[in-house]
Amino acid sequence: MRFLVGFFLFLSILSCNKLERNNDLKIFRYNESSGIFSLDPIYAKDQATIWAVNQLFNGLVQLDSNLNVIPSIAKNWLISNDGLSYTFLLRDDVYFHDNLFFKNGIGRRVLASDFEYSFDRLIDNDIASPGGWILRNVSCYKAINDSVFAIDLISPFPAFLSLLSMQYCSVVPKEVVENSDFNISPVGTGPFKFQLWKKGVKLIFRKNDKYFEKDGLKNLPYLDGVAITFIKDKQSTFLQFILGNIDFISGIDPSYKDEVLTTQGKLNKKYSNKINLTSNSYLNTEYLGFNMTGNYPLKLRQAINYGFDRHKMLKYLRNNIGTPANQGFIPKGLPSFCESVNGYYYDLNKAKQLLIESGYNINDDIVLSTTSSYLDLCEYIQHELSKIGLKIKIEVNIPSTHRQLVANNRLAFFRGSWIADYPDAENYLALFYSYNHTPNGPNYTHFNNKLFDELYEKSLSEINDSIRLIYYKRMDQIIIDHAPIVPLYYDKVLRFTQKNIQGLGTNGMNLLDLKRVRK
Repeated sequence: MRFLVGFFLFLSILSCNKLERNNDLKIFRYNESSGIFSLDPIYAKDQATIWAVNQLFNGLVQLDSNLNVIPSIAKNWLISNDGLSYTFLLRDDVYFHDNLFFKNGIGRRVLASDFEYSFDRLIDNDIASPGGWILRNVSCYKAINDSVFAIDLISPFPAFLSLLSMQYCSVVPKEVVENSDFNISPVGTGPFKFQLWKKGVKLIFRKNDKYFEKDGLKNLPYLDGVAITFIKDKQSTFLQFILGNIDFISGIDPSYKDEVLTTQGKLNKKYSNKINLTSNSYLNTEYLGFNMTGNYPLKLRQAINYGFDRHKMLKYLRNNIGTPANQGFIPKGLPSFCESVNGYYYDLNKAKQLLIESGYNINDDIVLSTTSSYLDLCEYIQHELSKIGLKIKIEVNIPSTHRQLVANNRLAFFRGSWIADYPDAENYLALFYSYNHTPNGPNYTHFNNKLFDELYEKSLSEINDSIRLIYYKRMDQIIIDHAPIVPLYYDKVLRFTQKNIQGLGTNGMNLLDLKRVRK
């Protein structure tokens, strides 16, 4: 068997070299500066891994560009009236990629039992997937037959289908997982199949000619392959992009921000004939958080919220990449984002008056903890709040230490951000549910409000979307009124592409989907 594995690896390298040398093939090239450590979907925790895994695997459902849940391997499903039982009917034309551990080396059809096995892995304590929490509210799951897969919940959870769209829930084949190093030689059902991985240098995927999804009558994907490089320096990556050696860049780095963008967040004219820029609301809220067990009274927290200009901050520090967070904590891009939530705007006189009414001793330093990446934002807020008499002292932590201190409720005032795990406002509101106080959940501020908790619990069992959105709005307003946080801005996705790339688009989760991309 070891000889066979080596032989197939040799053939893979030959095919990979041929793939890269053939200039007629349409290869999509992008760089991943943060690196990729596993291609097993149960470890798809960070964006780099999610992007790669999304090309190789499928789950029961997926998200479209508007973040609606649509079919994938499950062609349709039924939900019981009480919201507790989900029954999925699977397609019969989905096959795993060819692999030597299948009979005759040919990928077999995906069965409902494959999802049962894949979910077993997700909750296996020995495997320790960071995505096991997805099934925490599941009482049981089982394959009814080859084409029907059933899931029962402990309690209703309207966002459950969105959870199932996460890459953690991808289907994998037992015979390959248990006979190979699946982290580095994965086999899925996706539009591309694994070809070669030279750690820290290049990762190659090749077109899956047997992929089941179509664009009308046309077979997907359109690309012949995907090539991922691992250049760590982002300025060097940008240079490679400008030279045409990379097809796509997501986001913006301070090293080239002012070079490529105007202060209004538009593409610099010198690049308008060379590259394209698309942008979209990103489900990420940047904020400052207070430890509610500390000694910061409500009117002090409100004074800080009124005491700086978010529009000015975005214009000069982020080239208007983002939207000032003048409403609630729920970001733009979600249906439950509400313009009518009464948030905070810049009002220097009101901030001064609230500070006086708070009775806070302005001679005491307020320590704001952050990381170096957000130091400029915190220094701006420090300068602005000095105008109302507050003394802000900035403490800079390395990212890993900062995350740990926040998670352990060790910081009195801290910079934070929340990127959606799944596209439902519940994912944001869970940060303020009292039973989620750290370390048991993501309530890093230790916010505690009886009415909020009651509305949150009602929303979890409410199947009617319209009624649930009313609950969401009321909860968002409670958060703003009690000010456990200082919302800074709602983020945006920026995507730069070469002129010959079509069909990439954007989405609020910043998910990379290449199956409809043309080059």
